[in-house]
Amino acid sequence: MSKFRNSSRPLFAAALSLVMPGLGQLANAEVNKAIWLYLGFAAGSVPLIGLVALYVPAGLMLPTLLLGTLLTLGIWVYAIADAWRGTERSDGPFARPWQTSGMYALVFVAGNLVALPLLIGYVRAHQVEPFRIPSTSMTPAVMQGDFLFADKRYNCPGCGGSVRRGDIAIFAYPNDRNLLYIKRIIALPGDHVQISGREVRVNGKPLSAAQAGPAAQAAPMTQSVTESIEGRTWQAVWGAVPPPAIDLTVPPGQVFVLGDNRQASVDSRAFGTVPLQEVVGRARQVWFSWGPDGVRWGRLGHVLE
Repeated sequence: MSKFRNSSRPLFAAALSLVMPGLGQLANAEVNKAIWLYLGFAAGSVPLIGLVALYVPAGLMLPTLLLGTLLTLGIWVYAIADAWRGTERSDGPFARPWQTSGMYALVFVAGNLVALPLLIGYVRAHQVEPFRIPSTSMTPAVMQGDFLFADKRYNCPGCGGSVRRGDIAIFAYPNDRNLLYIKRIIALPGDHVQISGREVRVNGKPLSAAQAGPAAQAAPMTQSVTESIEGRTWQAVWGAVPPPAIDLTVPPGQVFVLGDNRQASVDSRAFGTVPLQEVVGRARQVWFSWGPDGVRWGRLGHVLE
């Protein structure tokens, strides 16, 4: 029986670290190492992603993200291997009075079911959140199948990022706050918006010089035009059928949003202006993209403007 217990100790400790990095070290009574391994794993798996998404230059985003992922997995694998070897340095997983099955369960719950979810929740709410784009409403700037990071340090008290015309914003759909939409902010509170045919004007200025004039109004086919406002430039796609005319002043505390793919977008032309308080993030960078032909390698790390 004693021989069986001795032979099963390494497997038991390794299994604990497989469940949660550092737990096997705790079983080997290496408390300090257990704490540092868990902190390294937790910091690498969550805050590092936020750091990469928000501060690393676009060209380095993907390799840094991959390096961080490998580092986090490396810590996990090291914790498993070290827990296996660590049984030779300890008296066993239940050698001390505090080493009970209940204690291990409590540490697992505190680490994986309380601390880690709270850390993930904080980063997603206040730093950065990943999104997958299921529609074509923002093509070509944001494509269906893009996976992007949204900057959550935006439009909130004390945040450095205020809402600007031309931002690609994430917001709660006014008719169902459980749904999040992605559109481009065209106008801010107090702005005068006019849409006639394929011409969009904000405070009397057309977004695209190519839109102005009767020829553009009468164009019968799908048309891609270059639009710009306050130094932001993007491509907008209009369908064959011009949308209904709009002439409004954006109410206080509201913004007017449009999809870049005007022929496939449900936006402020349909549901009206969006409360500023519902704007929760700004699309920042594509970290992965998948289309009908597979991975779109050229979009990985693409900065969204």
